Amino acid sequence: MSTTEIPRGESGPRYVRLQVELVLEVTSPEDLRGAALDHIRADAFMPQQERGHAEAAVGKDESEALAYLVDPAELVLSVPGTELVQASWSCAHTEYDPDADDWGLDEDDDGDDSAAEEDDDSPS
Repeated sequence: MSTTEIPRGESGPRYVRLQVELVLEVTSPEDLRGAALDHIRADAFMPQQERGHAEAAVGKDESEALAYLVDPAELVLSVPGTELVQASWSCAHTEYDPDADDWGLDEDDDGDDSAAEEDDDSPS
């Protein structure tokens, strides 16, 4: 069933999957880890055993630190007319070359690169 064939209307709720992919450059691992540790220590509801595990993970891996600081669900909590029904995310190191032709955030698009080519200021 294509996205245009999904039943919509007043007979029930409409569900929309919002996919967001971000690539961040860690410019200061120490600052990132420090902020994550502060966030973990300030969490009054985190059990002590989980806190110890979280602090250890953050100390070893910047992606773990970032995962404790960023909650993508917060992006949509104040969007009028919507209710968040499910959220999941992950954070991991990745190879990234912004100049590579084969790396792009629009990998799932239909392959039409005409808009990107129109924005290209390089001579033909």
